[in-house]
Amino acid sequence: MAEHFKIVFEGQLRPGVELETARLNLAQLFKSDVSGIDRLFATRPVTVKRGLTQDDAQRYLKALNDAGVEGRIEPEEPLILTLDEVEQVAPRTPAFEPAVSPYAPPRASATQDWPDVGALKVFSVQGRIGRLRYLAWSMVLVLVAMVISGFCFAILSVSLIAGGLLGTIALVAVIVVCIQIGAQRLHDAGWSAWLLLLYLVPIIGTFFPLLLIAIPGNAGPNAYGPPPPPNNRGVKILATLWLLILALVFIGGVRDGFQTIQDEVEATTGDYEQSLPYDDDDAAQPEVPVDPADVGDSSDNEDDQ
Repeated sequence: MAEHFKIVFEGQLRPGVELETARLNLAQLFKSDVSGIDRLFATRPVTVKRGLTQDDAQRYLKALNDAGVEGRIEPEEPLILTLDEVEQVAPRTPAFEPAVSPYAPPRASATQDWPDVGALKVFSVQGRIGRLRYLAWSMVLVLVAMVISGFCFAILSVSLIAGGLLGTIALVAVIVVCIQIGAQRLHDAGWSAWLLLLYLVPIIGTFFPLLLIAIPGNAGPNAYGPPPPPNNRGVKILATLWLLILALVFIGGVRDGFQTIQDEVEATTGDYEQSLPYDDDDAAQPEVPVDPADVGDSSDNEDDQ
């Protein structure tokens, strides 16, 4: 039994795994760019690792399987060469070119070289944005919506039809932009934009924005493109302000809730005290203290009579 083993890869994908997904996973596994991974699929078979123990070979094979590709472990025998055994071998050319079957799968390359960072597109569902940029863009969208709302109310005082029409158009525009930046935030985590339909589900739709803020994005490229560019200072400032506003709104809501509970408790206690029974006669005729000297004088007067 050989003491060392090697991992051989022949370009086979695991069932249900797409080629693009396997390429991205292998790029992260080997800490390489995607173009370097294409050479693994171009050369078959290829030895991806040599000189492994049996345990290391099993772990390495499991890592390849988790990335979405198949491989196999083969024993590696030590190779000893001498100069007497070396000979020049001329490359052999086939006597004829094999005919191409019309039913053969297409040989066009399905790979795509991603840049290091993706381009930012505010008004698009394509691309990716991180958590801080999502907060910053949401902050700007809220400010713009407030300005447009004030303008619409000013027009409503003059013309109800014009103000209502402008308000409807502005509302639709704000919803569309919200969907676009929400889709890019989901793409950054590797999720489909169809998850935005969870906004329509009761209770879940209330907490779904918190999920968009909490989920981290993929460090490298995913099925929706390369990672977004780094956050600049303006993005960080706007995201911090938005977090402070959300924290103040949350604290204010909790305080109002406690104040409402306290008012209800006090009102219930007052109603209960007023419903308690009491003696009206004792309350109407209070007890008057009697002086002992007055009692003595009255008894003397009776004796004189």
